[in-house]
Amino acid sequence: METCLTPLPEVSDSQELAGGELAKWPERLNVIPPRISRGSINGVTAEIFQLNSELWKKRMSYYKAVNNQLGQPGRYRNLLDMNAYLGGFAAALVEDPVWVMNVVPADAKINTLGVIYERGLIGTYQNWCEAMSTYPRTYDFIHADSVFSLYKDRCEMEDILLEMDRILRPEGSVILRDDVDVLVKIKRITDGLNWMSRIVDHEDGPHQREKLLFAVKSYWTAPAAADQEGSF
Repeated sequence: METCLTPLPEVSDSQELAGGELAKWPERLNVIPPRISRGSINGVTAEIFQLNSELWKKRMSYYKAVNNQLGQPGRYRNLLDMNAYLGGFAAALVEDPVWVMNVVPADAKINTLGVIYERGLIGTYQNWCEAMSTYPRTYDFIHADSVFSLYKDRCEMEDILLEMDRILRPEGSVILRDDVDVLVKIKRITDGLNWMSRIVDHEDGPHQREKLLFAVKSYWTAPAAADQEGSF
């Protein structure tokens, strides 16, 4: 089990807190997490953290402008962020009555799950080439930032989309953020899944290669046995 455990940093005296002192909620959501202030997360500085927080506030405003139901209290309850990074997506929803599961992909270049917990958020690891344990809940809303580019050479996008379809409730919504060529391929597949979808421009305008795919999983049922027999 030793390889699965991350030891706390050593302290110089009994009064010092291993790992750094955490602010009280809700302040801890936006203050610099101890892991970042100590320089424990390679390539993530305090300035990058603050810029990321502001970026997700801007992106969330754009999301709500395109999908106005995202701003309606009670429309979505359980949300899943498939590539959470620093938890900016969830932090931008702190004023909304939602619960967000923040996933750090096992294949991500930087392990940021500790930062997510230090912000007071909940999270987990997941390899999106494999099935996700969703007990005891499914999700009303799924957000995926660059997930398909991350897994481009690891598994088929059809497998990831089928897993998303399994854990997404009927009439649940999806926002995919990725390269436009990737999203065009994804849309062909989601059309076959009976998702209603459209590709929209990046929040910074149409000249960005990164685009957004907004989709809703349709509620549908297979025809009754009697209908099938009568069709022959």
